Amino acid sequence: MVHPTAKVGSGVQLGENVVIEPNVVVGDRVVIGHNVVIREGTIIGDGCVIFDGSILGKRPFRSAVSAVTEEKQLPPLSLGKNVVVGANCVLYRGSLLEDNVFVGDLVVIREEVRVGAYSVIGKGVSVENKTTIGKYVKIETNAYITAFSTIEDYCFVAPEVTFTNDNFLGRTEERKKYFKGPTLKKGARIGANATILPGIVIGEDALVAAGALVTKDVPARKIVMGVPAKVVRDVPEEQLLERQSFYRPDE
Repeated sequence: MVHPTAKVGSGVQLGENVVIEPNVVVGDRVVIGHNVVIREGTIIGDGCVIFDGSILGKRPFRSAVSAVTEEKQLPPLSLGKNVVVGANCVLYRGSLLEDNVFVGDLVVIREEVRVGAYSVIGKGVSVENKTTIGKYVKIETNAYITAFSTIEDYCFVAPEVTFTNDNFLGRTEERKKYFKGPTLKKGARIGANATILPGIVIGEDALVAAGALVTKDVPARKIVMGVPAKVVRDVPEEQLLERQSFYRPDE
């Protein structure tokens, strides 16, 4: 079903049981799989691929006890050019995915999230609302990125990493004044199964070892490990972002 007010470009391929709601804009050469739902106003750039069963432009709904979901008007979901969205993903209204972003299967990206160009969001990742992700970021399978987090360019987040944003663990109204997810500065890397506590800043090119519990800010270019995490040594020179062939400082 394609609503009469939707604008569908040339060379678009539609699977079976696709629903395209009012005022949707679909660019040229877009491929849309079976059973995809594209909600009102969503913008899809040229060359995008949307795999089976995904929902684009979902409106958030608020639980009676939610502390971070707001009831307000949100702009449409917008996908840049050549974005790939895997099967059975849910992308919320009010978010922006820039050109060449890759989203794996079973990903949820909440409202008011921005994902920079060429970033990869791996299978089963959850990105909560009001989060900013830079360009050339890689977030691997089943990582949890909590609301109000910031991940700068060229960061790496390994599988099963957990970000947190509430030091009060859901108790007291005062906690609402202090919600803050972690901040990963440019080129920071987080190992598998690490947990980052609320408001922590991981410095540029720092490395958090697998399984670490990060309770304090991490200085730039340092390696931390343990529970709680402590500085153990410098990041080796050959591992620094500026030494990598894929690094494009002028973009």
